[in-house]
Amino acid sequence: TTLDSGPYCRSCAGAAVEYLSHKCVRNSSPENTPSLPGTIHLGLLPEFAAEPDALFILWKDHTAVAEAAEINQLARSWGGPDYTKYSGGVYSPEWLWAKITRIARCNEKVTQAAYSWLEHCDWITLELTGQPLAELKRSRCAAGHKAMWHPEWDGLPSEAFLIRLEPKLAGLRARLYQQTYPADEVAGTLSPEWAEKLGLRPETVVAVGTVDAHAGGVGAGITPYAMVKVMGTSTCDIVVVPPADLAGRPPVAGICGQVEGSVVPGLVGLEAGQSAFGDLLAWFEELLRWPLTAVLARATSLDAKQREEVLQEAERNLLALLTEAAQALPFTQSPVLALDWVNGRRTPDANHQLQGALRNLTMGSSAPEIFRALVEALCYGSRHILERFEQEGIVIRQIIGIGGVAKKSAYLMQMLADVLGRRIAVATSEQAPALGAAMYAAVAAGCYPSVEAAQQAMGSGFSEEYMPDPARMAAYDARYAEYLAFGEFVEATTPGPDSTASLAGA
Repeated sequence: TTLDSGPYCRSCAGAAVEYLSHKCVRNSSPENTPSLPGTIHLGLLPEFAAEPDALFILWKDHTAVAEAAEINQLARSWGGPDYTKYSGGVYSPEWLWAKITRIARCNEKVTQAAYSWLEHCDWITLELTGQPLAELKRSRCAAGHKAMWHPEWDGLPSEAFLIRLEPKLAGLRARLYQQTYPADEVAGTLSPEWAEKLGLRPETVVAVGTVDAHAGGVGAGITPYAMVKVMGTSTCDIVVVPPADLAGRPPVAGICGQVEGSVVPGLVGLEAGQSAFGDLLAWFEELLRWPLTAVLARATSLDAKQREEVLQEAERNLLALLTEAAQALPFTQSPVLALDWVNGRRTPDANHQLQGALRNLTMGSSAPEIFRALVEALCYGSRHILERFEQEGIVIRQIIGIGGVAKKSAYLMQMLADVLGRRIAVATSEQAPALGAAMYAAVAAGCYPSVEAAQQAMGSGFSEEYMPDPARMAAYDARYAEYLAFGEFVEATTPGPDSTASLAGA
């Protein structure tokens, strides 16, 4: 059956036609935000048009916390392989199996109708090539980091494990995949339909899909033991290591997976990150804007146009004003301390039951002081991740920042350099994930023999660097120790998924 892919694909097509030069495009590589599992084309059917569970499920949806906890418990106790072994030892509700299990238990209509599931980057590849599902080359990156795929157990978790987890998953594994492929391999060519939509030749090569952050690592010029910090609404910290350096050692604990070929073919990709980064600052901005929005909605002294102009002015300038005021604070003035877990903790040791917190508020605490505490918390969370890598024997030699926060907030980037005690280089490219995808595609089309060669030829270099200020590092060390102690207290007093469920039931 031919299905209309809807406004989503039509808008993508319009953007692609606007961006691409028809004469120079030989290849493309889909890269998308993980983990967004979906039911292939189920959401495009009329009877599922109003059914959100039939669409792609955003990584940020943490409703599968209990299912992730069950996966972790079962993986350690069922008597077979521990399938979380290469996922940092902790499976996350942000990932595929937790989300699918949640849907299987909560939505019988979708569960009965869904033939299979696939990640968003794989769906884009399937859509662009028009090939049968059985011939689709699945993303090594998405499968390894989000679905516990690993060659050690012949691919995905076994049928027996999945049935133990949830009987309604019976038969699904056979309808998924066994093999996966790195993003520099050819997945196929553009279908006639999409070649016409994009104004490209049908022989245009489509590379295997991948995850945006990992493509960003390539676009930023990642090399062994460099950490690329993808800094947007959340963060992903991407590292690559030669397989020989990990041989005979336990997998790195508490991160979001280690997968050979997930970033650069021939190297092991390691992933970590924070579930809220720019989102934390956006939350605070929205919190401060609410009274203004509410008051203006009832203001009779201003007309609608004037009210809208005031709101737009606040939206444009609030974060900049907060930053300016926070920078003007005496360095040692504010006692306010924050935890950055407003969307749970991704790493180290995923725990999405955790929540953000503030400490040491007084009658004199100001909005700029709280803002600074939130920025500090983001930097301390980043340091916690860096220290976990190095405790596990992965010594980071270079730090590279990409993404909106890295480009827009010199205040945060300087504080991050001070807190980490490291030089941070910011990639020149405004769109490092897209650049990385272009590098993968160039290799797939035969323009370059390897990803490393494509990086050398196509890389954008660095536009800024931030050096740590020795005068501030000692003070941040002391504050970081307070952050860790505060976090330990909050985590020790936070109920687990079972406790939360019982409290909700009460």
